Amino acid sequence: MRLRTPLALLGAAVLVLAGPPLLTTGSGAETGTQIPGLRFMVPNTPGGGYDITARTAAKNAEDAGLTHNIEVFNLPGAGGTVGLTRLVSEHGNGKLAMSMGLGVVGAVRSNHAPKTLADTTPIARLTEEQDVVVVAKDSPYQTIDQLIDAWKENPGKLPVGGGSSPGGPDHLAPMLMARAAGIEPKKVNYVPFDGGGELLASILGNKVAFGVSGVGEYLDQIRSGELRLLAVTGPERVDGLDAPTLKESGYDVEFTNWRGIVAPPGLSEAERDKLTNLITKLHDSDEWQESLEKNGWDDAFLTGDEFGAFLDAQDKRVVSVLKELGL
Repeated sequence: MRLRTPLALLGAAVLVLAGPPLLTTGSGAETGTQIPGLRFMVPNTPGGGYDITARTAAKNAEDAGLTHNIEVFNLPGAGGTVGLTRLVSEHGNGKLAMSMGLGVVGAVRSNHAPKTLADTTPIARLTEEQDVVVVAKDSPYQTIDQLIDAWKENPGKLPVGGGSSPGGPDHLAPMLMARAAGIEPKKVNYVPFDGGGELLASILGNKVAFGVSGVGEYLDQIRSGELRLLAVTGPERVDGLDAPTLKESGYDVEFTNWRGIVAPPGLSEAERDKLTNLITKLHDSDEWQESLEKNGWDDAFLTGDEFGAFLDAQDKRVVSVLKELGL
C-alpha cells in the first residue's frame, strides 16, 4: 500500500522507532522458525538424492516464509562420511544441519569411519522412496527379465552402478536382487559413485550395464526417455511410471530408502527445538507436500529421540544384511 501524505510518512517513522513491524500470519518469526545464517550441508556431489532433498527443503522453507537465505553447500567424499566428520566437529553449532540417509549409515560401516551418526543430534526423518533399476535408452535390455538373464550368465561382466558406498541403499538393493535371482552377491561387480549425479553420467555413457538409484533422482531422465526404467524395488508400483516391482516380476525383494536431517552434537535444548520446529513446520507446509508428490517421495516424518532410535536400528539392520549376504 502506498503512503500518500506527510502525516502518513511521519506515522510510519514513529512505528519504526517504536518497535518491530507487525508480523504477518504464518511468518517464520511468528512460528519461531527463523534461523538466520542457517546452512544445509550435502555430504555428496550435486544432483544426488541428498542434494535434491536439501535444496528442495531449503526452497520450500523459504517459499513458505519459515526462514530465509538458507545456504546449501556440498562436501562430498567417502560416501558421506567426510561430511559427517565435519558435522560432528561443529560441536554446538545450531546453524548447521546435514541432509543424509541410509547411504551414510552404510558408509560409516564400510569405511570404518571415526565418527558415526550416534555422534550427531537427530532432527528428523523426512522421506522414504523406492529405488529404480534403470539402463540407458540404447541398452539392449528391454525388460527386467532380459537384464537378469544376462546378469546370471556372467555377473562379473555386467557391472551395476549405485550412488552409495557398500552398505548403502544403492548397494544393498542390487545385492538383494542378485540373491533373489540366484546370483552369489560376492560375484556381483558393484561400482560405487558419490551420489546419483555421478552415477547418471556412467549409465548414459554405458560405463555400467545398469544402475540402481532413488526414484526421485531420475524422474526427469526417465520421463524424457534418456533412461529406460525396468523395475522398482518397493512393495508397489510407482504412480505415473510404467514399470513392475521386482516382486511381481518373480524376484522376492522389497526395498526402500529413506532420507533425513541431523545436526552437530552439543546443541542446547533451545537450538535443537528450533531446528526441529523449523523442519516440522516445513513438513506441514503445502510447498513440501507438493514436493513429495512431484518427486515420488513417501512421507516418513519422524523427529527427535524416535528418529535417534530409528538410526540405531538402521545401523544394526545394515550390519545384519551385509552379514546375511556374506559381504
